[in-house]
Formats: sequence, structure tokens, C-alpha cells
Amino acid sequence: MVQSLDLEVIADSDNCPVSLPVQRTKLIIDTDPGIDDAITILMAFQLPEFEVIGLTTIFGNVLTKDATRNALHLCEVAGFPDIPVAEGCPEPLKRGPPFIADFIHGSDGLGNTLPPPPKNKKIDKNACEFLVDKVSEYPGEVTILALGPLTNIALAVKKDRSFASKVKKIVILGGSFFASGNINPAAEANVYGDPEAADIVFTCGAEIVIVGLNVTTQVLMTDQDLCELRDSGGRYGRYIYNISQFYRDWHVKSDGINGIYLHDPTCFVALLKPHLFEFKKGAVRVETQGICTGHTLMDLGLKNWNSNNPWTGVRPVSVAWTVDAAAVINLIKELLKKA
Repeated sequence: MVQSLDLEVIADSDNCPVSLPVQRTKLIIDTDPGIDDAITILMAFQLPEFEVIGLTTIFGNVLTKDATRNALHLCEVAGFPDIPVAEGCPEPLKRGPPFIADFIHGSDGLGNTLPPPPKNKKIDKNACEFLVDKVSEYPGEVTILALGPLTNIALAVKKDRSFASKVKKIVILGGSFFASGNINPAAEANVYGDPEAADIVFTCGAEIVIVGLNVTTQVLMTDQDLCELRDSGGRYGRYIYNISQFYRDWHVKSDGINGIYLHDPTCFVALLKPHLFEFKKGAVRVETQGICTGHTLMDLGLKNWNSNNPWTGVRPVSVAWTVDAAAVINLIKELLKKA
């Protein structure tokens, strides 16, 4: 299925309406679906601003093979079954078996709802090959929305030295800046899942936006919001409500909140509506050993250091610092209800 081309109506010199194609952002979603991933993917498919040209999968909320199954399933739910899905790396660059958050998202990654097997299959290319090929095919045009550990993107950076200069932008859900982690006090799950990969990507020189827990934990979809979404008559309302119940129960036990944090959707909104956020720029490195493994450390440029250090010469990235949480949650609810 081909996504429809949206048209913008303007007037010509004789004041007659003329339809011109709207420029759409080519988007690859690197994902480990995952309940909040699923919400994000369904949002992305419906928006005319984006042309989703593929999904690449990675471990995190589930094993990589299960992330692939879920990605194919979500393409079918969204009505785009022919979108290519490329399977990614099954484990971190250096750390053996991956850490899997099935206690948060359920054994199937979708709240133990056990959806039917998808009809379509993954493509033959792996995620790294797909990323390199698409960024080379459309230099300066492809944005990557990275919602899981950054292994696939790190491999693409290592495979193609020009990858960082050819990708338009990489928007990353990861890290926690001057705030607690969610795996332990030091680390956020996606960065912890492959800290070496995260450090490679954060320092590769690409145009990078990072949205961390310091922002996403301000964006809460309450029980009431979920019920309103379920009853809204929207295409995805009941589906999202159903897959979110396991996730919601974990939030009650873990964080004492009656609702769910919208980590991945908030990251997507930072791409869609960046004016709802304040960003700060600085070099970001990742701790790869010791009790703080996975910790993201940012140099805000507030001090002139006496000597070079591991942040010296690293291209600054944009880190989400504050968020208009009410506006973000209202936008997400609006998009999901009208789908």
C-alpha cells in the first residue's frame, strides 16, 4: 500500500486554485514495540507531515524477533501492511544477551493481548543495511526516530563513514539528564540496553535531538484519559486501551501513578512540534562501565576546562530540557481520538 500524497492548495497569478504536493519528511522508525512504541507508530502513520518509509527493529521491550513480529502487526493495524520492516541486531554490541523489559510491556510486548501473527514478512535486508541504503538513496532527507537501544544506528554509523553527514536528523528517546534513571538511579532503559552503541551515536556528528526521562515523565496519560480514548470512537482507541492495561498496572506498582507515561509519543511530538519543548545544546557522552553504566553525561558549556577531556571536540546535540506537558498530552489525545 502506498501512502497518499497530500496536496496544498494555493492560488496562481490569475487567482485560480492550484494544488501542489506538500513536502513530507521521510521517516524511519527504529523501534522495540512495546506499548508506547505502538502508540507512536500508529500516530506517525496517520500524519500527512510524514512519509514512513520503513521500520527497523531492535531488542528492548521484547527480543528483536518479537519486535519484528509486533512491527509487522502494527503496520497491518495502521492499514499499511506493505511498509518494509527490517529486523535488527539481536543483542548489544558488547554485552551478550539483551536486557528485556517484559515485566513492563508483557511477554508479547503488547500487554499480553496476544495479537494474531502478521500476514507479511520482514524484508531480506537487516536493519543496518536498510538504514545505510535509505540514507544513501535520499541524502539529507531521511529522519530517524529511535525509540529503543541504538545498536542498529551505531552499526550503520560504523558501516558507512558518511552516514552521519547524510542522515537529516536522528531523534532519540533515551537518557535522563540531571534526573534519575528508570533501570536504576543512574541509567535510562534504552541507553542502558546498549551504552556503547549510544555513545557511538551521540558522538557521531549527526544532527541529533535527545528526549530523556527528565521530560517524558512529565507527560502522563491518566486512567480517565485512557477511558476517554477507548470510548472516543477513534480507530485505535479501544486497541490502545487494551494493550495499555498491563503497562498501566506496572506504573501503579512501580511509580504509584494511575496512568501511563508516554515516553515514545513525547519523543515523536518533539519531532512534530518542537516549539512545545525547550532544548539545550551540549556534548553528551555515556558511561560504559561501573555502577553508573548507561548514565548520560552532558557538558553544558558553562566552564572553560583547563585541559581536554572526553567531551572535547564532540559535536553538541540538542537535549530536551523543558516541556509544555499539558499541550503535548492534549495533542497526543487529539491525534489518537481523530484517527
